[in-house]
Amino acid sequence: MNDLHIPESVAIIMDGNGRWAKKRGLPRTMGHKEGCKAIEALVPEAGKLGIKYLTVYAFSTENWKRSEEEVTGLMNLFRYYAMRLLKNARENNVRIRMIGDRSRFPKDIIDSINKLEEETRDNTGLNFVVAANYGGRDEIRRAAMKYRDEVLRAKELGTDISELSEADFAKYLDTAEVPDPDLLIRTSGELRLSNFLIWQCAYSEIVITDTLWPDFNKDELVKCIEEYNKRNRRFGGV
Repeated sequence: MNDLHIPESVAIIMDGNGRWAKKRGLPRTMGHKEGCKAIEALVPEAGKLGIKYLTVYAFSTENWKRSEEEVTGLMNLFRYYAMRLLKNARENNVRIRMIGDRSRFPKDIIDSINKLEEETRDNTGLNFVVAANYGGRDEIRRAAMKYRDEVLRAKELGTDISELSEADFAKYLDTAEVPDPDLLIRTSGELRLSNFLIWQCAYSEIVITDTLWPDFNKDELVKCIEEYNKRNRRFGGV
């Protein structure tokens, strides 16, 4: 452990809750409940390892297509775990941030999101970033609409817009204050990004584990970091 290089920013696609439940003859909602327990336990451990930013894919823009029963169950789970998450953050000096378009959520959930962010804003430990009603393409679409206004202002001022950079655009992304992931982990063995951080993960090292999310823990995280340590990150160079 002592000789491991710990990535500053880690992102996780938490996949496999439904399959975990199915293997045990349980409803999918039980898989999601166990998945919440897994992230609750992992957050303080990630901070202790020295990770500065942990970003998790909690609910995608496509997840609304699931059955009404499952979506309702997920909303109720968030209501229940929001206060547990706040307690966890207070005890472990964790700052919580939410990315995605929160406007589609019910008002009480939006209020909970705002409360989580406001009451942990001054915490100086792990930055825990939760992607909810998030989609990478939707994020870029929303950023482009804001960026358009900057381009128009630049034109009005006679500025050479060809000098606008990727960094100028990236400041309009939901993750403007969050470093791009050094390491992207996907559980359950699936081999796709699923519309998660598609701008930010351009040069992330990707580690796939067959472990279903509810079974993912500190030991599994360390295994992924060990695999990350075997990589030679060249960022397009030789």
